[in-house]
Amino acid sequence: MSNKRDYYEILGVAKTASADEMKQAYRKLAMKFHPDRNPNDKEAEDKFKEAAEAYEVLSNDEKRKNYDRYGHAGVSGQGGFGGQGGFSVDDIFSQFGDIFSGFGFNFGGQGGGQGGQRGGPQGGQRGSNLRIKVELTLEEIEKGVSKTIKVKKYNTCSTCKGSGAKDKNSVATCGTCSGSGYVRRVQNTFLGQMQSTVACPTCNGTGKTIKHACTSCKGEGRTYGEETIQLDIPAGVSEGMQLSLSGKGNVGMNGGPSGDLLINIVEKSHDLFRRENSNIWYDLSINFADAVLGTTVEVPTLTSKVKVSIPAGTEPGKIFKLRGKGLPSVQSYDVGDQLIQVTIHVPKDTELNPEERKLIDKVLHSPSFSPANSSTKKDGKGFFDRMKDFFS
Repeated sequence: MSNKRDYYEILGVAKTASADEMKQAYRKLAMKFHPDRNPNDKEAEDKFKEAAEAYEVLSNDEKRKNYDRYGHAGVSGQGGFGGQGGFSVDDIFSQFGDIFSGFGFNFGGQGGGQGGQRGGPQGGQRGSNLRIKVELTLEEIEKGVSKTIKVKKYNTCSTCKGSGAKDKNSVATCGTCSGSGYVRRVQNTFLGQMQSTVACPTCNGTGKTIKHACTSCKGEGRTYGEETIQLDIPAGVSEGMQLSLSGKGNVGMNGGPSGDLLINIVEKSHDLFRRENSNIWYDLSINFADAVLGTTVEVPTLTSKVKVSIPAGTEPGKIFKLRGKGLPSVQSYDVGDQLIQVTIHVPKDTELNPEERKLIDKVLHSPSFSPANSSTKKDGKGFFDRMKDFFS
């Protein structure tokens, strides 16, 4: 299971953010944690790289689509920065050089700063993500499944509709930021005077203050309860994969956007099959006579039963393949196979009756049963031909 932070959370944008909004968010983070601004600061460098990885995925339409549907598992191994962790700062400059072209790094108020770039109040605080586990059978994974679940979470207050106020007359414009939601902060550093825009501490970026709070939610704009959610899980998911349902996490405070619902997949063990990537394995046990003479058996699959021909002379460990009877892939149109491994059933001595013991004893003394002997005898008959004569 991936321990990476959510890419949207890293950039501080909503899942509905446009390409320009994401670019601006990334520019702000890149400016804040740029190595030139934070020399010899390993934590800042890590955050600089983290933001670059998030932007590299979300700025690509195809990768963003896969990430929205399957989380980090949907973009692993697709090149770029995502999932690699070994890229350098130079790699970032090489790929996103245009992002840094307007910075200038003149921190004494000579351009390159970001004052005035934010476009209005940020609203309330974003709600936290929720994580749940969903157990699936191999049959459900093969087809995909819809599940209805109940989740305990923060929901929008039904009384105030998320405003947090008792009524519309209880809402006033914030006097600290004059309704903008932001205040300017000037900080002196060894690189010069730096000016930044931050959320207003009085109204938490909403641009408004509440004189009389809602009695149901105590001014938070949300209440704790239960919500019924429909999950549509695609075919081919695997153990440990994380899916993301946008906006189905906890509702934010004071009208802030909701977090996401993160769904961790757990596979239930199966009585008949075991999984290996997109393939499934089935152990087929046959008796000695069928292995010698050949037979036709009915074998279960995830969707039906099929007949499989076992040729004469089948040895233990032989593997037969049913093409396309495995599991689909979530990232392609490929479908795995069902692999059937043969084992030979050997009865215990106590399970044999006297007649069966005589037959086995007769076969045991046949020269064909000696592994050191040639499979072809003087009469011209091979081992399996002789066995057919014996059992006929």
